[in-house]
Amino acid sequence: MDQDAALRSTAGDDDRERPRYSIGQVAERSGLSRDTLRWYERIGLMSYVGRDHTGNRRFSDRDLEWLTLIKRLRMTGMPVADMIRYAELVKAGEQTYPERLAMFRQTRSDVLDKIAELQQTVAVLDYKIAIYEGRSEADRPATRTASTSEGTDT
Repeated sequence: MDQDAALRSTAGDDDRERPRYSIGQVAERSGLSRDTLRWYERIGLMSYVGRDHTGNRRFSDRDLEWLTLIKRLRMTGMPVADMIRYAELVKAGEQTYPERLAMFRQTRSDVLDKIAELQQTVAVLDYKIAIYEGRSEADRPATRTASTSEGTDT
């Protein structure tokens, strides 16, 4: 049984599956536009969005949790195509765990690389701030790019 299916089978989970939020409420809660939510559904990133008796979309707490994950994956820089692939893997069941694990390990590695790059960028910014604040040359960061080590004021 897939992890999502196992979660759905737990007693309190029925309430999390109950469609209760309008697209406007979900847009407000998630910070995503209504158009983005519709697009996610159209491209298969949202597996199933319930409808009420008038045909309006109704989202569940589980949908909100999924959107939180999708937003986090977007923050990592993961391409939408990869997120769609992940959604397909989830739908396919637990036999896809190894592939999902590999995706998350790669994404984690990519994020750690970005963090290291951002830390180097902060060091350069700190150096430039120190120049403009009139601090001494002794406060230079250990890691410098060629342009900052030449003493240029760019």
